[in-house]
Amino acid sequence: MTTVDAGRRVAPPSPVTVRRSPAGPVLAALWAGAAGTVALWWAGTGSVVGPAGWLTGAGRIAGLLCGYACAVLVGMMARVPLLENRIGSDRVARWHAMAGRYTVCLLVAHITLILAGYAAQDHASLWDETVTVVLDYPDMLKATAGTVILFAVGITSARAVRRRTRHEFWYYVHLLTYAAVFLTFFHQLALGDEFHGKPVATALWYALYLGTLALVLWFRILAPVRLNRRHRLRVESVHREAPGVYSVVVRGHRLDELGARPGQFFRWRFLGEGMGWTSTPYSLSAPARPDLLRITVKALGDHSAAVALLRPGTRVWAEGPYGSLTADRAAGHRSLLIAAGVGVTPLRALFETLPGEVTLLYRARGVEDLALGGELDAIARRRGARVLYALNGPGGERPDISAQSLRATFPDLAGHDVYLCGPHGFARDVYEVLRAAGVPDRRIHHESFEL
Repeated sequence: MTTVDAGRRVAPPSPVTVRRSPAGPVLAALWAGAAGTVALWWAGTGSVVGPAGWLTGAGRIAGLLCGYACAVLVGMMARVPLLENRIGSDRVARWHAMAGRYTVCLLVAHITLILAGYAAQDHASLWDETVTVVLDYPDMLKATAGTVILFAVGITSARAVRRRTRHEFWYYVHLLTYAAVFLTFFHQLALGDEFHGKPVATALWYALYLGTLALVLWFRILAPVRLNRRHRLRVESVHREAPGVYSVVVRGHRLDELGARPGQFFRWRFLGEGMGWTSTPYSLSAPARPDLLRITVKALGDHSAAVALLRPGTRVWAEGPYGSLTADRAAGHRSLLIAAGVGVTPLRALFETLPGEVTLLYRARGVEDLALGGELDAIARRRGARVLYALNGPGGERPDISAQSLRATFPDLAGHDVYLCGPHGFARDVYEVLRAAGVPDRRIHHESFEL
C-alpha cells in the first residue's frame, strides 16, 4: 500500500452524536400487526369442525396474512424517509425481498387450502370448485387477475430470473404490484367472514390500505414532483475522472433545502439521450452546495455508459436524498473508510466532512484507476488526514488486505468506525476480514444497491 500522509491532526475531535436505528421498533410493529391480523380470524371464528373446517380456517389465516403482507410490501416500496434514511435503503430492500417471498408462499397456501376446504365442504372436485369460485363468487375475477400479476412479479423478482432480464423490464413489472393489490383488495371484504357485520375490523382494514396508499401518493409521487418543480435540476457539465469514470455536475435552485448529507444518494433520471425511462441510484461524490450537486459514475451498463454522453442543459429528474451511510452512524472519533473502484464516491464526500480522525483506504488496480485521487490528496492535506492506496504490484499481484495487515496498519482498528463501499464481492470479503480483525459488527457501516 502506498501512503499519502498529510501531517498531524491538531484540532480536537468534534462532538459525535449517534442516532439509534429504528429498525428494532419498526420490525416489532410489523410483527405486532401480523399478530393482530391473526386475532381478526380468532375473533371472527366460532368453532372449527371437520377436515373442511380446518382447511378453510387455515386458508383464511393465510389469506389474511397475505393481505396484510401486501400492504407491508407496498409500504416498503413507498420510500418513506424514516425507513430509507434511518434504517437504510439496502436493508429495507432486503426486508422487501424477504417479505415478498413470504407473501407468495402465503398466497399459494391461501389458494390451495381454501379451494381444498371448499371442495371438501361441497363434495366437489378441486377443478370444479376452482371454476365455481372464480366465476361465481363476488370480486373473484378481479382477485384472480391480481393473483396472476403477483405471481408474475414474484417470478421476475427471483434472483436467477432477475439476473437474466434488463433492469427496466424488472422495474416496470414490479410496479404492477400496485395494480395487483388493488384488484385483490375487494374480495377480502366481500368474502372474509372476519369483516361481515364487523365495522371495527372493516375500518381497521381500510385504514391499513388507505394509510399505505397515502404513503405511496406522498413519497413516490407528490414529494418528487415538488422537489423537481422547486429545484429545477439540469446537467451543468460532465468530466472524465478515470478510464470509464465520469463526474456529472447538476445545477439547481436552493439545493441546500434538500438536506442532502455526505454519503447519501439520489435516484436519477436524465431526461435526454434516451435515458428517461430508467431511474438509477448514484451517490453524491462531494458535499452538496446551494446550487450544485455532483455524482461520479462508472460505465458498467447501458445507462451508466450513456452518462458520459450527457449534454449541458439536459433536464434531470431526481428523487431523494436516500441512504443511511452518513456521519450519524459513527460511534466514536476515529473512522476508517475503505473503498474500491467507484465505491469511493460516497466515501469521498464523507472523507471531507466526517469529524475526528479519518483515514481512507482506496483499493484500485493502478494509479490510472484512482478516480478523484487528486481531490482526496488535497482533502487529506487540508484537514490533516491520511489516504492509503492499495494498488496492484508491478506484476499484477494484489495487495494484502487481511486481518493481519489491517491490524498492523491500525493497531486500534477495533476502536474505529469503518465505512465500507465497493463491489459486492469486495465488500463481502472485507467485511469478513474486519470481523476477523476484531471490529464489532455495529461499527461496520455498509450500504449496497444490490439485493
